[in-house]
Amino acid sequence: MLKLGVNIDHVATLRQARYRGREDGEPDPVAAALAAESAGAHGITAHLREDRRHILDGDVRRLREQIRTRLNFEMAITPEIVAFALSLRPEIVCLVPEHRQEVTTEGGLDVAGNLAGVREVCRQMADAGIEVSLFLDPDPDQVAAAARSGAGFIELHTGAYAERFHQKRERQLELDRLVRAARQAHELGLRVNAGHGLNLANVPLLHVVPHLEELNIGHTLISRALFVGLAEAVREMLAVMADYPG
Repeated sequence: MLKLGVNIDHVATLRQARYRGREDGEPDPVAAALAAESAGAHGITAHLREDRRHILDGDVRRLREQIRTRLNFEMAITPEIVAFALSLRPEIVCLVPEHRQEVTTEGGLDVAGNLAGVREVCRQMADAGIEVSLFLDPDPDQVAAAARSGAGFIELHTGAYAERFHQKRERQLELDRLVRAARQAHELGLRVNAGHGLNLANVPLLHVVPHLEELNIGHTLISRALFVGLAEAVREMLAVMADYPG
């Protein structure tokens, strides 16, 4: 079964637009996480950025205390955030690149170019009993480096596929890259997740990518929730994921 991890960062982004830096404003990302769980989500994803532009420290601590599924903590490799993750002890961390000026994460982690640093974070997380995923572009060199890092998972960056979805030839090229990367990762003993830019229209075609365990999806669910509510948005996404052949 293909699992759904719901990213609730965008709920906090909406809160920050009115209550910047405050955890007591609305909407509450933790309440959104609980609603997503109740609708069938298999996990909750949150990214504590260095500049605290949406999710705040207290949000993540409350998530750790209150959700009943699995917390996927997205994080940059910085001493402060690594220490926070080790104290938080989520079920899994996903290591991502982070740039201050980007609106959202724009590309995969350069594991091949920073293998020693990634290895050290993987070691620290393993010692604390925390699984590690690496957010990667579907690039063979990066997948090969991930297999040497000590991480158990990769999360394939599906942004290029999503951006080219309405260009048939380019879309197929991106799907082919994702297929090859997933097969390579599986052969190297890595487990495979995927995410970024996914929605009700492009998820069904992603079913050709083998070995996927979980999709991490956020923006489209929060956008859709404005019209149908978050619970229904989650149920709609689960329905289009249900036919994944594995």
